Amino acid sequence: MTGPGRLRLEVIIGSVRAGRKGPKVAEWFLRQTSEATEFDVGVLDLATVDLPDSLVVDSNVEAFRQRLDAADAFVVVTPEYNHGYPGALKTAFDNAKFEWRAKPVGFVSYGGMSGGLRATEQLRLVVAELHMVSIRDTVSLHQVRKAFDADGELIDGAAFDAAARLLAQLAWWATMLRAARTVEPYPG
Repeated sequence: MTGPGRLRLEVIIGSVRAGRKGPKVAEWFLRQTSEATEFDVGVLDLATVDLPDSLVVDSNVEAFRQRLDAADAFVVVTPEYNHGYPGALKTAFDNAKFEWRAKPVGFVSYGGMSGGLRATEQLRLVVAELHMVSIRDTVSLHQVRKAFDADGELIDGAAFDAAARLLAQLAWWATMLRAARTVEPYPG
């Protein structure tokens, strides 16, 4: 439910692989957002968004850009593949430009021993180029195959605290940047 003054948060699931863990991680994170009442939350699962690798603008790209434009903040749920992030995420970032600008982005990463931290660090370079504000605190799920119990609940208690910090910082930045964009559009 969207209310006046609520911030639009888009949670982007970055993996499109068969057997991916992204939806499970995103479901957990979305449960954490229920405590953050300042957000109206949507999910952009890149497995269901048809974006061209060629960067040709079509109706799918236009719809994707409109959704990004309406957002005040983003959280990217990303795995780490071969010490990097999924190609689908790069395609998503490259298919828009102005819609990302002057908006905050947080990261929820997952993987093996590193918990996706290398993917997050590489994505920070990409979002900086897009004039986004990268939230310093992240959620990192190490050994993701063992991170959830049989009911889909996360076992790692530290991740709950990290998610709360991420959402608090994201809300602050989203509020401040939306106010700034309202007073004066971000320079192009």
